[in-house]
Amino acid sequence: MGAGAVSTPSTPELHDVQGLVARGYGELPAAQFLLLAIDDAGAGRSWSAALSANLTPGDARPDERAVNVAFTSSGLRTLGIAAEVLDLFSLEFRGGMTAPHRRRMLGDVGSDAPERWLWGGPGRPIDAVLLLYARDAQAVAGLEAEQRRALPQGVRVVEALETSNLDGYEPFGFRDGISQPFIEGLSKRGPPTQTVRFGEFVLGYPNEHGHYTEDALLERAPELARNGTYLVFRQLCQDVRGFWRFLDHETRRPDGSSDRDRRTSLAAKLVGRWPSGAPLVLSPEADDATLAAENDFGYFALDPNGIRCPLGAHIRRANPRDSLDPSPGTDKSLAVNRRHRILRRGREYGTPLSIEDALREDAAPPTDHERGLHFICLNANIARQFELVHFTWLNNPKFVGLYDEADPLVGPSEPHGGTFTIQTEALRERVDGLPRFVAVRGGAYFFMPGISATRHLASL
Repeated sequence: MGAGAVSTPSTPELHDVQGLVARGYGELPAAQFLLLAIDDAGAGRSWSAALSANLTPGDARPDERAVNVAFTSSGLRTLGIAAEVLDLFSLEFRGGMTAPHRRRMLGDVGSDAPERWLWGGPGRPIDAVLLLYARDAQAVAGLEAEQRRALPQGVRVVEALETSNLDGYEPFGFRDGISQPFIEGLSKRGPPTQTVRFGEFVLGYPNEHGHYTEDALLERAPELARNGTYLVFRQLCQDVRGFWRFLDHETRRPDGSSDRDRRTSLAAKLVGRWPSGAPLVLSPEADDATLAAENDFGYFALDPNGIRCPLGAHIRRANPRDSLDPSPGTDKSLAVNRRHRILRRGREYGTPLSIEDALREDAAPPTDHERGLHFICLNANIARQFELVHFTWLNNPKFVGLYDEADPLVGPSEPHGGTFTIQTEALRERVDGLPRFVAVRGGAYFFMPGISATRHLASL
């Protein structure tokens, strides 16, 4: 289909795009995610109609509360989307995260198999997620109660996922949320070579290839597809005690005592940033808080061989920047990178655990709850964006010429533990037996429709 076959606005229709696309609601640090099942189609449609009037649009800057919603393919089917229309959605969305080949691709096998998940697996399917944000815990509790009261009989809460405000840090203790793409049409502007077209994240706009993602869906059902996006949700439990205990063991001095500096340095090499957020490629020897928010850097000119930041470090895998073929270090490399960016909108959960407490010899108290990340990302093409990043970059044991090592934080390591290589000017160093620090607790693929599309669902 030619580009002219899809009507496109000259600028993003932020008034119709749900607000999570435009901002992560950082000014609303409290959040709650309600995972829903729709048992009755009529009830689901009436709820969708009422909810559409309360959704937060992308052109709003809420300082009190925000509400967004997204649906799985089973949810859309239950609401009454015709089979021939549902078949126009991406195969990844329709097949779901737990399809057999997708489990292998994402590493959801063994202890991470969907049968073991708390939600989203074969035993607890999900039809929708309601994303609630507010200024503090009391306000989000009130918003949750309000939204629960609005659920008609036939729409029920399967799971309520709480979040934590860790002041910009993830549970392992590293500053998070630094590397986000600049998006064309939004208020935050960046250099052209690092600015990604709006159509990479929202349907109905040209993407980095100059085409329209889901063009057949846009042509056949524009009232449903336009201004929508795919939302990937994965609940990831982080073993903070295991992480710091392993690193402490690996970096002990010959007399058996702990070496805090070496421990922190090894942790930074696994991540690719120091705990403050400073990237190793700019500050390889020590943490530098003045670089905490620095994100304007490449790898090819400064560190092509991984001497400053190991080639397999987490952030180097998740966003290779200018190191991709063809022509690493050039605009051509950055152009390839722009086609695979994702927009992260996750929130942490669980109580914080300091390194000192993680290293205490006594076992975790029986009342200690798990902690981790509700990973949420937005993209217009699940296969080309989220799945490519996860499978080709994070889980790939031969990423950038490495031999047999996946991502040190989230990559598969069963059954014998993972390997991590640290490049140096002389002999390479290797860390063997890396245990699995992150476990999957649940997940699903969702479609987040535009606000007018949410109203349209009520008329099916």
